[in-house]
Amino acid sequence: MAATAELFEEPFVADEYIERLAWRTPGGGSRGGVEPFDPKRLLEEFVNHIQELQVMDERIQRKVEKLEQQCQKEAKEFAKKVQELQKSNQVAFQHFQELDEHISYVATKVCHLGDQLEGVNTPRQRAVEAQKLMKYFNEFLDGELKSDVFTNSEKIKEAADIIQKLHLIAQELPFDRFSEVKSKIASKYHDLECQLIQEFTNAQRRGEISRMREVAAVLLHFKGYSHCVDVYIKQCQEGAFLRNDIFEDAAILCQRVNKQVGEIFSSPETVLAKLIQNIFEVKLQSYVKDQLEEHRKSDAEQYLKNLYELYTRTTNLSSKLMEFNLGTDKQTFLSKLIKSIFLSYLENYIEVETGYLKNRSAMILQRYYDSKNHQKRSIGTGGIQDLKERIRQRTNLPLGPSIDTHGETFLSQEVVVNLLQETKQAFERCHRLSDPSDLPKNAFRIFSMLVEFLCIEHIDYALETGLAGIPSSDSKSANLYFLDVVHQANTVFHLFDKQFNDHLMPLISSSPKLSECLQKKKDIIEQMEVKLDMGIDRTLNCMIGQMKHILAAEQKKTDFKPEDENNVLIQYTNACVKVCGYVRKQVEKIRKSMDGKNVDTVLMELGVRFHRLIYEHLQQYSYSCMGGMLAICDVAEYRKCAKDFKIPLVLQLFDTLHALCNLLVVAPDNLKQVCSGEQLANLDKNILHSFVQLRADYRSARLARHFS
Repeated sequence: MAATAELFEEPFVADEYIERLAWRTPGGGSRGGVEPFDPKRLLEEFVNHIQELQVMDERIQRKVEKLEQQCQKEAKEFAKKVQELQKSNQVAFQHFQELDEHISYVATKVCHLGDQLEGVNTPRQRAVEAQKLMKYFNEFLDGELKSDVFTNSEKIKEAADIIQKLHLIAQELPFDRFSEVKSKIASKYHDLECQLIQEFTNAQRRGEISRMREVAAVLLHFKGYSHCVDVYIKQCQEGAFLRNDIFEDAAILCQRVNKQVGEIFSSPETVLAKLIQNIFEVKLQSYVKDQLEEHRKSDAEQYLKNLYELYTRTTNLSSKLMEFNLGTDKQTFLSKLIKSIFLSYLENYIEVETGYLKNRSAMILQRYYDSKNHQKRSIGTGGIQDLKERIRQRTNLPLGPSIDTHGETFLSQEVVVNLLQETKQAFERCHRLSDPSDLPKNAFRIFSMLVEFLCIEHIDYALETGLAGIPSSDSKSANLYFLDVVHQANTVFHLFDKQFNDHLMPLISSSPKLSECLQKKKDIIEQMEVKLDMGIDRTLNCMIGQMKHILAAEQKKTDFKPEDENNVLIQYTNACVKVCGYVRKQVEKIRKSMDGKNVDTVLMELGVRFHRLIYEHLQQYSYSCMGGMLAICDVAEYRKCAKDFKIPLVLQLFDTLHALCNLLVVAPDNLKQVCSGEQLANLDKNILHSFVQLRADYRSARLARHFS
């Protein structure tokens, strides 16, 4: 059986169990074993082993039954024991409830007894305290203070408590009978108060925070408590403002006091607020007054700079102080302090600002004109001038003599930058110093100053002067400087618009003044654009006039009808060369003077007028065969010049003109074919006829017959 038990290994696997049993049986292993395989012996071993297993099974079964019976018996005993414990627990719980009720009863009795004892003890204590106060009061009646509490300086705290109570009692006594004793108590009250304040002062100088806290707690019930706070505030500031930066000193002082004041006073936020109020109303107000009054009447520029800097630094200091506990509404508290310092300066700020800006802008302009040795002429207003302006706008005629500006545009980028810089600083000051309700209105006043001096007094004056300097279209020598005015005016407009968007818009974006500013800006720009358009138009007329002078001076009738048809050596006429050279220079100048779509618009207008001039010029001559070829060469050169315009319409016009010039040389038999070509088919027949009439052989019967 022991051998059988050894065959059981964990985990139990039946196949392995049979293998182990066969391996242990002699002759029961594999054929390769020591003894030959003996199936009978293996069978016999299996039968015996099965019998052993059956015996083992019976034995184990009996043991299991015995254990089950024992388990059932112990379960019954355990259940019985649990029932007994439950009964015992229930009895204990009942005893606990009874004990709890008894304890509650006793506690109630004790509390009642305590209340009774307190009811008896409190009047007794009051009586004892009243007796002591009567004793001390009698000492004041007798006029001699004998108690140790009054004579011992170390018991100043107890003496302060007693004298404070006696002082309250004395207030209720009739004056006629107790005037003397009331006076003595008041005198002692005052003496003790002074002693406590002096003790607090000494402790503060020694840096004894705990002693300061004790004395402040005693003084809290005295009338002189506020004086104690004043002493603390005064001594805090001793040696705190030794540097040149009063704002930084104030911030450091408040930071230091904020850490200390909570350890000394019962209401630290009140003490800190009083310190800040003292700094603002005494130190800062005096400093601000000294800085501003020095320049208020003599130097507006320095006054405004100082006002802006001082107000900015004061509000920055206020922002730092906002992190401290100053009570419920610290924002309003600090705002009132700032207002108390700067109110008298901010009330008329915008008047000072606009007055300074007006004088400064006028000085910048005058200094510029003086540097040019230019006496600024009056543009003029009123009925006559308005009438001239309307006539000039409708007819584009120069009214009055032309002014020689000697190439000066009277527009200075330096002047513009200076004016914009002054205005930018004014907007920044306005944003900081104006009341929120007045900010849009004040910003509009500054903007109006900018419009007056930059747009009207400088740009508009330069445009008027430039217009007056444009020569008439029939002038033989024309120096066209107005395009330089246009170029500089465009640059100024961009700078003006940038400042409008960057510095003015944020100040008025949410107010009714926005629409007013936009309209004012629109009006002034439209006014400038009208004058720019007028000047450009007259400049183009002058360019065409110069081309006419060149053609009139250089073009000869014999150019297109040479005496010797077989001896023409030039490719194009001298007039054509000079006109094309002049046009290319003007095109380049226009591109430099303008930007965006304005370039194409002006070049297209110049190109159309240039085409009309050449077209009308060609109509003045009669052309031989060789002369027609030379005219075609001239137009081809004009067309090359037109390509520089980079305007499709202008190039198309010269392409058509070139095609028309072919009518001057084509054989009579091919006239109808050429006229019906792609480029000439859509032209009016009268135009075609007018070009054919320019041929020297037009009156021949053959040519007239072919074209009719």
